[in-house]
Amino acid sequence: MSTYFEQGDYYTRHFQPGPTEDTLILNMGPQHPSTHGVLRIIVELDGEYIKRAEPVLGYIHRMHEKMGEVKSWTQYLPNMGRTDYLHALAWNWAYVGAVEKLAGIEVPERAEYIRVITCELNRISAHLLWFGAYLLDLGAFTPIMYAFEDREKIMDILQIPTGSRLTYCYYRFGGVSADLSDKLLDMVREYIPFQRSRMPIYKDLVTDNVILRKRAEGVGHFSKDLCRRYGATGPVVRGSGVEYDVRRAEPYSIYDRFDFVVPTYDDCDAFARYMVRMDEIEQSLRIIEQALASIPEGDYIIKGAPKPKWSAPKGEAYFAVEGNKGKIGVWVVSDGGKMPYRVKLRAPSFCNLSLFAEASQGVLLADAVAILGSLDLVIPEIDR
Repeated sequence: MSTYFEQGDYYTRHFQPGPTEDTLILNMGPQHPSTHGVLRIIVELDGEYIKRAEPVLGYIHRMHEKMGEVKSWTQYLPNMGRTDYLHALAWNWAYVGAVEKLAGIEVPERAEYIRVITCELNRISAHLLWFGAYLLDLGAFTPIMYAFEDREKIMDILQIPTGSRLTYCYYRFGGVSADLSDKLLDMVREYIPFQRSRMPIYKDLVTDNVILRKRAEGVGHFSKDLCRRYGATGPVVRGSGVEYDVRRAEPYSIYDRFDFVVPTYDDCDAFARYMVRMDEIEQSLRIIEQALASIPEGDYIIKGAPKPKWSAPKGEAYFAVEGNKGKIGVWVVSDGGKMPYRVKLRAPSFCNLSLFAEASQGVLLADAVAILGSLDLVIPEIDR
């Protein structure tokens, strides 16, 4: 009778231990709460230590890039909110930015400010969800209650102009779909001091908690070279001391007008990545505060904006933005038709996950959960 390993699938057979090795093959996922989606990781364990790990993708592949070839330029807009549903507005921006660059569309000044305000609110919302979910992965339930209470206020604000609470489709070629009223801008102004008042609570409850420190400090060491080889970006690379942020390194829109800091930590561990995200909440509040103080009057979308059956000029363009997980890039190619000839998406979660196999060698299985959580993965973005 054949053994379990001989009967198993390709990946399990690939990880079959040698005749002299007393190791265990374990499937983590594809349905496991700490993977935040349908992600399978096959690990070979020597006791409780990981010898090898291999992420397995493809369980929810949805053909986003292929859909870009069979939908019109405007029909494809909602797909962006489904790629990474936690920072949907950053994906909105990357796609419309690429098309605007391709077609030479100038965005009104007010629309640029609206994009900055709403995208930074969405960034805070995404970081708050990560904060709560990460602590839940590590066994703490209370923090997610605080995080979701605060996140709800952002969702209430963004729901008014976007008509949605999660999978936003708000940006348009040449602007946004609706203006921000004075009342809504006042809601944002009231939210800023509220969120700042909550940060000391997070610090006392979580950041200074010895249990989090023991689970995250010194765990998941990502060297600068490791990040470079796998193309890691966002809080992952900034937690390894690399000051790379698309908003500062490759400025787009009006980000060069704002005074903000790119948080970095040199510890290269899971706790450093945690601290980067917590600091970024304050930096996003700073950006929003400055944008509110100088937002001009004017149009929120260009007159004569592209219609549903609009045809883009021939050519190609690439546009990148800073998402909450790292660098989001969209490359579009047009043959002059009503549909893109090619759409290519650069998802930060894919690159960030790629380093896990190497970084997890020799760590405890329990620490693998802390490492995965520190990457802030959204599987639909990887399995796009």
